[in-house]
Amino acid sequence: MRRFGTEANARLTSSTALVLLVLLAIEGFTVLRVGSLLTLHVFIGMLLVPPILVKLASTFWRFAKYYTGAREYREKGPPPVVLRLLGPFVAILTIILFTSGILLLFVPLAWRGNMLLLHQASFVLWFACMTIHVLGHVKETAELSTRDWVRRTRVRVAGSRWRRLAITASLVCGVALAFVTIPSVGPWLSAR
Repeated sequence: MRRFGTEANARLTSSTALVLLVLLAIEGFTVLRVGSLLTLHVFIGMLLVPPILVKLASTFWRFAKYYTGAREYREKGPPPVVLRLLGPFVAILTIILFTSGILLLFVPLAWRGNMLLLHQASFVLWFACMTIHVLGHVKETAELSTRDWVRRTRVRVAGSRWRRLAITASLVCGVALAFVTIPSVGPWLSAR
């Protein structure tokens, strides 16, 4: 049993992806009525930041292990070509989307128009890339995402406790970050 092998990494990536999929669906609902749901939009957006960092870290880990020639990762092989080409765009657009959203809360009023435009434009591009990304990984995510959470399957790959802890800690940190950030929404709403 390997704690840090390809199966362990795939489980962490898939479990985190499932958490993100649920939270992003809720965030998507808030986009439909962002004017009246701005506080919830910001709360969920900030809650998403730590799990996104976990997902990016696990994805970059696989990338680094594969391209540095780690045997197990080479044997597993790379993702399909379309997903491999799309990966950097998904990562960069995710960073731009969430960074611009966070900055919207804190930049001077004069900069908000440009920052909002960047946030909205990056969302459109991100959504297109993310749709392909999710569809390309839906089977793997469905197969692996719950294996660390079910007693019968979690013992087959070492480190499930640490992977579950990483995801749970990211959610706890996300909730704390969201609560710390919520007071910044009030002044933003009054300035609008």
